[in-house]
Amino acid sequence: MTPPPPPPSPLVSVVVPLHNDRRSIDLCLRSLAAQSHTPLEVVVVDDASTDGSAELAAAHPVTLIRAERNGGPGAARNLGVHHSHGEIVFFLDADLALHPDAVAEAVAVFAENPSYGAVFGIPDKEPLFAETLVGQYRILQYHYWRKSAEGLVSGGFYALGAVRRTAFEEAGRFNPELRQTEEIDHAERLAARRPMLLTSRVRGRLSDESRMRPLLRKAFVRSRLRVPFYLGRGRAMQGMETGGRAVASVLAALSVAALPPALWWPPAALVCVFALAGFVLADLGQYRFVHRERGTPFLLWFTLAHLLVNTVVVAGLAAGLAQYAASGRFRHLYDRVPAGAP
Repeated sequence: MTPPPPPPSPLVSVVVPLHNDRRSIDLCLRSLAAQSHTPLEVVVVDDASTDGSAELAAAHPVTLIRAERNGGPGAARNLGVHHSHGEIVFFLDADLALHPDAVAEAVAVFAENPSYGAVFGIPDKEPLFAETLVGQYRILQYHYWRKSAEGLVSGGFYALGAVRRTAFEEAGRFNPELRQTEEIDHAERLAARRPMLLTSRVRGRLSDESRMRPLLRKAFVRSRLRVPFYLGRGRAMQGMETGGRAVASVLAALSVAALPPALWWPPAALVCVFALAGFVLADLGQYRFVHRERGTPFLLWFTLAHLLVNTVVVAGLAAGLAQYAASGRFRHLYDRVPAGAP
């Protein structure tokens, strides 16, 4: 008896939000052309770029949608989903280039786990481009945190991840009012309905912030905006946001705060030393990983950069708590459900 033919491969729609990504968009789209999975459609949403990156995207075999105004990544992703047709929507940021089997692996995970609503990938420890020291710090930290959280999660990584269309429709659209935290809001709604997996089977190379000031600004803003999310739910997200890392952030701020008086008051110096030691021990695996990859000199730089970023995170949380106490609108930032969401 002849066995039945295998089911047809699902159409995957790759949605790429684009805003002034001239440096990376060609590599991103070339990586999609090299994917082993078919059928595949690519929808690029130009979010009012001003650097000519949309014109570069138009030279590729993609559907290019131009937003009338800059609406942020959530609005761009919503627009891309609206113009796509696949039963699986693969979200990919324009500063990422996929491994050739990335889409096929996401499809395979869905086939193996019919209940899963989303499959998020993990960026490589190597950057997409040769990076500054800040960029190298960021890529290694990004990789390690996601790799160490591999498994079922409640936080989403929509820069590199696939979502079943049915699951996306159940969770509703991204909230376009959230410019920096639209991912955690959407993932929270999706995780309440379907399991979500973070896996190194889906991989790509990332280009992230390469200068310290924009990195610190982003860390401060995102930390501040997370306050009503955390307080409204009474918990952090499952996955990367561990209790040890929360303690590490507090110890980072404490060590930095104790540094000026430590110059003339010995007890403050002890506080600074012990806080710094606790900061490292709270996420010791991360520093061992960096040391294995890059050696002692880079580890010292990595630790200093991470100390500074975590101190700014605590400052953002403090600002968020003050805003939470003073502003009813801020307290209910995540209570406003976007149109199209259940």
